[in-house]
Amino acid sequence: MEVLLTDAELLGRVKLPSRAAVQLKSVVNGPPLLRVPIASVQMPYDFGSLSALLSSAGFVAAEEEADELLARAAGDAEVLASLVDRRLTGEPLAWITGSVMFCGLQILVDPGVYVPRWQSAPLARRAAERLAATGTAVDLCTGAGAMAKTLTATRPGARVVATDVNERAVACAKRNGVEAFKGDLFSPLPLELLGSVDVVVGVVPYVPTPELSLLPRDTLAFESPLSYEGGRDGTDVLRRVVADSVPYLRTGGALLLELGGEQADVLADDLARLGYVYVTVLLDEEGDVRGIEATLAGTRAPPVDRDAGNAV
Repeated sequence: MEVLLTDAELLGRVKLPSRAAVQLKSVVNGPPLLRVPIASVQMPYDFGSLSALLSSAGFVAAEEEADELLARAAGDAEVLASLVDRRLTGEPLAWITGSVMFCGLQILVDPGVYVPRWQSAPLARRAAERLAATGTAVDLCTGAGAMAKTLTATRPGARVVATDVNERAVACAKRNGVEAFKGDLFSPLPLELLGSVDVVVGVVPYVPTPELSLLPRDTLAFESPLSYEGGRDGTDVLRRVVADSVPYLRTGGALLLELGGEQADVLADDLARLGYVYVTVLLDEEGDVRGIEATLAGTRAPPVDRDAGNAV
């Protein structure tokens, strides 16, 4: 492939290879043009300048993002410029690069699909611990299928199914090798799963509606509020999942949900009324609430990693 440059542009953008063949070409009613190989055009950014640009724009993981953008561009200057322009608008990095790493796995992420966050990884690992080698798990609001793919990778003999209301998400999850169904929470699941599920896990919408404005400025500019909005106190969907999991879970089955703040306390009465026991609030390394784990009555208390949570 070739690119046409004026002399002035060439001086600013091109380092001529020592053995590159460069020929002058006259153009009617225009300045002389140099015809050079595209490989000779300098990349618009190197690692240092791109990291600095992203950092100045407010991206907290600027160096990691610069690495990913440079890798995605694969030496193509025009592609890199386009990728950087998209990122500077706030478009999710995973939509731009096409994937994200989650629990050591590469997860394909299509534009318009919820991007899995690293904060959800401990919940995925704990769900995998509760899943029997040949058991069954359900991943609700699967998005790209990161949680479900992690469970399958950890327990290859288990059956893991997932659901999402977003048609794009279901298609993306399938590309990641997930058995995914389109529909609201449990509604599209095969009836054969009733009473036989070992683990229900989900990163369902749990941001209180009044707090949506506190999300990073570009989040809702690109992603759907349906992925986040959980009602007045953030527990609207969480309460539905707590109740609707009961017919699907086997006795002793586990429910694991991502949540935050005081939401575990808000759900306590629902959990007790519906027959859940051994309720554990899952904490991150900084002591912040990240999730909840509960067991449907009828089994002995499961082992709990005390570094990850506190019994309540």
